[in-house]
Amino acid sequence: MREFKVINFDLVEYREGLKLQKLCVEKSLNNKTDFLLILEHYPVITIGRSEKKSNVLINEKELKDKGILVYHTDRGGDATYHGPGQLVGYPIFNLRFYKKDVKWYVQSLEEILIRTLNEYEIKAEMIPKLIGVWVNSKKIASIGVRIQKWITSHGFALNVNNNLTPFSYIIPCGIKDIEITSMKEILNREVDMGNLKEIIVEKFKEIF
Repeated sequence: MREFKVINFDLVEYREGLKLQKLCVEKSLNNKTDFLLILEHYPVITIGRSEKKSNVLINEKELKDKGILVYHTDRGGDATYHGPGQLVGYPIFNLRFYKKDVKWYVQSLEEILIRTLNEYEIKAEMIPKLIGVWVNSKKIASIGVRIQKWITSHGFALNVNNNLTPFSYIIPCGIKDIEITSMKEILNREVDMGNLKEIIVEKFKEIF
């Protein structure tokens, strides 16, 4: 039986988040523990392995002037934005003990987010051939993962109470004309992050 340990943080610099993931990956390789890191990031645009420079629409100096850093990372996917009010989850799981199937894993993350949103009476869905979670054709959650030796890292970002303006500085996930939404925009109210985290953890337990 795998132990499932949830580690909850508040605001974390993106670079520190990478360090935390690396530590958990090493532990997951060497013992029977899987981890779920739940946190928020200071404003940052991250660029995955599928990146095209043209998908970041303003230069790094302009972004820095707006208080947004740019970070090239080793996850899959293209450009996305993280910031306060957005819930980020980094599952560090050894898929040898679940299912060695990348597509299954990504769809499991999508299903967790859909079930979570359903708890708020938000009807969310997957869209064929597009990774992430959508509400009325607007993207509410992004997924970008790295799997090495069947150990997962990186994960998902769910728009909750965050400012959506910085998404206009990029072509999110490399998809032109994409519209971005958030739980706050849909519900027309702030969402309690503590309660949301508890629901996310329960949905992980249901799936994994």
